[in-house]
Amino acid sequence: MKHHVFPFHGADLVARADGALFWPAEGAMIVADLHLGKTERLARNGGALLPPYGEAATLDRLATALAGTAAKRVIVLGDAFDDAASLKALPDDMRARLTKLATGRDWVWVTGNHDQSADWAGSDLPGRAVDEIELRGIFLRHVASRGPDISAHYHPAVRFMGTRRPAFLIGAEHLILPAFGRYTGGLDATEPPLASLVGPGRAVLTGTRALALPWPLPEG
Repeated sequence: MKHHVFPFHGADLVARADGALFWPAEGAMIVADLHLGKTERLARNGGALLPPYGEAATLDRLATALAGTAAKRVIVLGDAFDDAASLKALPDDMRARLTKLATGRDWVWVTGNHDQSADWAGSDLPGRAVDEIELRGIFLRHVASRGPDISAHYHPAVRFMGTRRPAFLIGAEHLILPAFGRYTGGLDATEPPLASLVGPGRAVLTGTRALALPWPLPEG
């Protein structure tokens, strides 16, 4: 099986190999940390110059994941945009693509630390912006807090067999998603606060196939 199916607080969820989470009973696809506009923000602030196609690649991945799930609801768990200016200056072609993807779907933008509530005021993007959302007793938010919750923010990654791969981290109370955007980087899952949030649990590595492993990894 290309994706990993697992239970979390009464919900049967699918950790997809592409980094999206699918909740079949809710018809919902959940993604985290798109960071649209990061290339432009770095150039604007005199930072590293990244290839200019990162945002297009992120939207391509998003479209492919949606086609693979036929999701009727999309929940973006914060930091959809790299900063307030990126949200307001979204190029017309990306705005059109997002509008097309959102058509016929319940589209929810959960606010994050890069795209806070005030940044969404007056936005004409499709969908609605919220600080968090609750589905069947599970909270969906940007940063893990009171569980059970599904969250984002940390961009978890796991080193395994000589490679470093973005990963879902599944603990007793917290499910943390990998960043879905291109050029987003990641925090090693052994680092605090990830280690303390997850504790004994599972990691699901993304890539060509989803690979589920006990977490922390056994020594030796």
